[in-house]
Amino acid sequence: MNKILCSTGALLVYGGDYHLLEPLSAQLLYEGYEFMMDTPYYEELESLVCFLRSLNLYIPVVHCEKSIGEALSQTDMAVLHHAYAQFEQNCYLAKSIGAEKMVLHLWDGRTSDTAFHNNLHHYAALDQIAHNYDIDLCVENVVCTTDHPIKHFCALRQHYPKIHFVFDTKMAAFHQQLELLYEKEYEWLWKHEHIRHYHLNDYAGGYMDWEHLQSLAIGKGTIDFDVFFAFMRKIAYHGTYTVEATAVKPDGNVDISMLNEQYRRIQRHINQCEKY
Repeated sequence: MNKILCSTGALLVYGGDYHLLEPLSAQLLYEGYEFMMDTPYYEELESLVCFLRSLNLYIPVVHCEKSIGEALSQTDMAVLHHAYAQFEQNCYLAKSIGAEKMVLHLWDGRTSDTAFHNNLHHYAALDQIAHNYDIDLCVENVVCTTDHPIKHFCALRQHYPKIHFVFDTKMAAFHQQLELLYEKEYEWLWKHEHIRHYHLNDYAGGYMDWEHLQSLAIGKGTIDFDVFFAFMRKIAYHGTYTVEATAVKPDGNVDISMLNEQYRRIQRHINQCEKY
């Protein structure tokens, strides 16, 4: 059964007041949420856990703090020790609020994938930590500066045959790799259930067009979501999707109408898929 989730990153500015989730969620149509972990939340982790539990929201996915991926590219042991400690806190949060999956930027930031061999090396230990918390760790196809995400997915699968992934439509389109998902050469991504979750974002730029690397609402870019959902129908995908398009307006208010229209639009696609 498909579930459409809303990222809390679409609702809150970086490190924003998570208490706003209570009034905002009451206005949204989504079945559940993907909680985005940010640095300021570590200092009040227990309060955050208690609050999220009190909302009784369905939060099956936690997005691990992005900066951990950049730290994993380093060789400084103090930096790595801190990254591992933070990762475990992310897992604790996920377990405490009933999440099943965690989205990981295995590489990120300014270093991006320039030292991918380091990031690849650390995956095994991270996966074991996540496993200890009964969390399914899923590596996202994060944009790269040196190579490209699918190449790294292939390397990760070679080293870790049971690895799981998150597939982001915007990030794939940024590298002109969205269509690879539909090709036989890469059918292993979905046929063997390596992809466990999808992020649905539109993209309006060209190949590695950094100036246009924004998470756009579906319909505001050039991605053909009719083709995408026809493929989801073909492979009989029954899982979770997350909407990440930023909804915080310049005045600080959240565009509830836009987010609800995204939900309705995706639901129409899913309903069409379920007819077949």
